[in-house]
Amino acid sequence: MFYFLASLIIPIIWLTYELKKHDRLEKNALNNFWQREKEANLVRKKPLDNLNYVKIPFDFIPESLLCDQQEVQDCLELLNKLSGKKIVNFTGFSNTDLKLEYGAANLTELSQYDENYTLYARTIYKLANIYYRNGYESNARILLEKALESGTDISGNYLLLAEIYQKQGETGKLDHLLQSAKNLPSVASKKNLIRSLEEYVREG
Repeated sequence: MFYFLASLIIPIIWLTYELKKHDRLEKNALNNFWQREKEANLVRKKPLDNLNYVKIPFDFIPESLLCDQQEVQDCLELLNKLSGKKIVNFTGFSNTDLKLEYGAANLTELSQYDENYTLYARTIYKLANIYYRNGYESNARILLEKALESGTDISGNYLLLAEIYQKQGETGKLDHLLQSAKNLPSVASKKNLIRSLEEYVREG
């Protein structure tokens, strides 16, 4: 009878302990968040001259290439609109991080820079995809590499570039591609991306 009761009580005690531990950790995390947010809101506005601004690689986008396709025209129109705006990749930065680093008064402006980057990265990837589908592999490669230099976290960008490297016999570049993916901030698709790239490396 004693052993039967013990077998019931011990799991309950363990579960109670784990629940309290979880609640304590969650409370500490929440307190830390609000403390950082409080500090961030007090940071004064700082100059934004030294940000890593992204330049659109128009030198590598031939205006006449596939210009009869509406998809291409749409991409070029978007990129031209973005060319008059400031573009910065803040992937991995929270609003609190941005305020702590650059001042609370800059948050709206910085968020716009980041939105511009998201649109830039998606458009470059879309255009590269169109080039690739139509047989312009080298043009696609250049745009994908430019996006990679800017720190894009679009999984398709890495996978398509890996496919191109493999087709062009430059398997040595796959290791660099894999390392770049590993250095990305934590994003939802990161583990699957790394796993896929590791397969490319093994095949190479």
